[in-house]
Amino acid sequence: MSKQSRRREALVYHAKPTPGKIKVVPTKKYATQRDLSLAYSPGVAEPCLEIEKDKDNAYKYTAKGNLVAVISNGTAVLGLGNIGPEASKPVMEGKGLLFKIFADIDVFDIEVDTEDVETFIQTVKMIAPTFGGINLEDIKAPEAFEIERRLKEELDIPVMHDDQHGTAIISAAALLNALELSEKDIKEVKIVVSGAGAAAVSCTRLYMAFGAARENIVMLDSKGVIRDDRENLSSQKAEFATHRKIDTLDEAMVDADVFIGLSAPNIVSPPMLLSMAPNPIVFAMANPDPEIEYQLAIDTRDDIIMATGRSDHPNQVNNVLGFPFIFRGALDVRATKINEEMKKAAVIALANLAKEVVPEQVNIAYGETRLTFSKEYIIPKPFDPRLIAEVPPAVAKAAMESGVAKEPIEDWEKYKNTLLERLGSDNKIVRLLINRAKVNPKRVVFAEADQLRVLKAAQIVYEDGVAIPILLGRREEIERLKEEIEFDADLLIIDPKSDDAIEQRDKYAEVYWNQRKRRGVTLFSAKKILRDRNFFAAMMVNEGDADALVSGYSQSYPLVVKPMLEVIGMADGCTRVATTNVMMTQRGPMFLSDTAININPTASDLIKIAQMTAGVVKMFGIEPVMAMTSFSNFGSSKTQTAVKVREAVMYLHQRHPDLIVDGELQTDFALNKEMLQENFPFSKLAGRNVNTLIFPNLESANITYKLLKELNNSESIGPIMMGLRKPAHILQLGASVDEIVNMTAIAVVDAQQKQRRAAQAANKE
Repeated sequence: MSKQSRRREALVYHAKPTPGKIKVVPTKKYATQRDLSLAYSPGVAEPCLEIEKDKDNAYKYTAKGNLVAVISNGTAVLGLGNIGPEASKPVMEGKGLLFKIFADIDVFDIEVDTEDVETFIQTVKMIAPTFGGINLEDIKAPEAFEIERRLKEELDIPVMHDDQHGTAIISAAALLNALELSEKDIKEVKIVVSGAGAAAVSCTRLYMAFGAARENIVMLDSKGVIRDDRENLSSQKAEFATHRKIDTLDEAMVDADVFIGLSAPNIVSPPMLLSMAPNPIVFAMANPDPEIEYQLAIDTRDDIIMATGRSDHPNQVNNVLGFPFIFRGALDVRATKINEEMKKAAVIALANLAKEVVPEQVNIAYGETRLTFSKEYIIPKPFDPRLIAEVPPAVAKAAMESGVAKEPIEDWEKYKNTLLERLGSDNKIVRLLINRAKVNPKRVVFAEADQLRVLKAAQIVYEDGVAIPILLGRREEIERLKEEIEFDADLLIIDPKSDDAIEQRDKYAEVYWNQRKRRGVTLFSAKKILRDRNFFAAMMVNEGDADALVSGYSQSYPLVVKPMLEVIGMADGCTRVATTNVMMTQRGPMFLSDTAININPTASDLIKIAQMTAGVVKMFGIEPVMAMTSFSNFGSSKTQTAVKVREAVMYLHQRHPDLIVDGELQTDFALNKEMLQENFPFSKLAGRNVNTLIFPNLESANITYKLLKELNNSESIGPIMMGLRKPAHILQLGASVDEIVNMTAIAVVDAQQKQRRAAQAANKE
């Protein structure tokens, strides 16, 4: 994507359909006059009076306990510098979004128009009663040190400057694990720190808290090595001034065990790396370009343990591993501050998590066979769902043990379950899906590339590295639209009707004729049929000229399905094709089947649909918990519709006891685990969170998913085609750009899986 195109896309993203990235949403009923009289006058007076008696009651009756202020004056915005309070607001809103999606913490962003330390401090102190915690952000050093110190001393709520401590906590966890792998003692290693800003100082202090010796640390700023004989040093720099008579980074790196980079790109050379001690640890964390490129570093030394701030390399030091979960733990025990003990607890929790067996969901998301504690995996991945269940409890316990918790936790198992349930409001599955596709992008045919939305989706997946698009349609229109949206990639464009495609079209027609010549198809009619872009696209996939296809944006579902069934056909051993939709609901992803193909499936069909759906759910790294739905519960009706569901369940229980499936069940019982437990404790679903619904017919499935999509504004991925021999996925008529992008990612992941299975089968032979 060109710089101008990226700029325009970023501006549109922030401006439309609603300006900004966060909003306030009511949490109580407000439909009736009674609701409003409780929410405001006169009912609101009662909690006001209770809080007047004891201000801590604000945590009981208001949102204070889950509300964090992200506060900045815009003097040190990453990569942009001193851009002022108004210009920093998009960054602060972005921080608020991360708080919400990773830890379910609400945020107000506050931009303060002052560079005066005392004015800033007093402003924050005056608004502090609103919040349960304060996250300081993008405030330049050395003022940031004094602001944080004073606010921590003078306020009774958690305060943390994430620029200082976020990188420190994450990198400290990575450092402890890197030292363990290299069999080095933190008390003895020689550490070089390039950079002397807030993050570098905080990192070094935290390393020392874990045992690093001050005399073994050399820190550099833009002028070179910070020596104790240099004049006019700030108190922070003086704290780390060395007595060694060296001046340059080259000199400092000789025999060093650890390099910590928080400075500028490309300042570390291969000779510097070669001068370091055996098994060097290099954290090149300058963003977006590190102090030395990852590939260059590992090519220079095969004994290196390397980390960067980038997501496209192993061992990303990403602050999102820390701040949401640290504040979560602090808020949940109503900590009066975030102290050293709590930060160290977060470090240890992160370090230990990297040594545990990684869930399949994480392996799948990052395209790994098995992530294990090693030089390439010293810190958890940002999408690891265990983070919220491990880091906040560690922080909360440290707060309790250090005496700063006002509401101690007693039932830790219940607390962990509560934390895990908070993930239900987040659509992490989409990020996991996209990330997995990017690991091994595939060639995807877009059969309607002369439609603006389809081409825009193709542009996104290409520029984000999700897929390699092949564009089908009218060449002149595709070229015109590409110019309009500034999509200048040199991609394969094919118009199946044009003379340019005649050779390929005739080749495909020959194959199609051989497939269908005993079903009334002549070679002449085959050549005519292959002018249809859906047949052409299906044949590209069938013949290995593409890995997957996406179509259906401008045509009805039955018209698009027909070519896929005729050309590609069903997978070996499969007797039925079906579809499932993934709905992004507040309780997490819900899989709904069959939403597009089978009008009135038999019991045998339902068995196959359930089995195929279970496979798709597992493809997302989720254990399927399936309810076979009906209008009756466990035999309460003898009608044919209920009986076929019951028969399907009986078969699955007998032949596939490993599947967590039950029914027939009414949908409310399936989704309300307390109600199910109370009324049907014998069910295999009792006490479980159902994530998959198998419907008795097409009507109920299709109506349900479209109802959820429109009334609850639930994002949908699908319908995902199940049962075809090769990856072909069909969009709903008029799908949005996001829906097309998501479906493309599904097609890529599907292709990855099918190719892997084919390779495994070939190896067995």
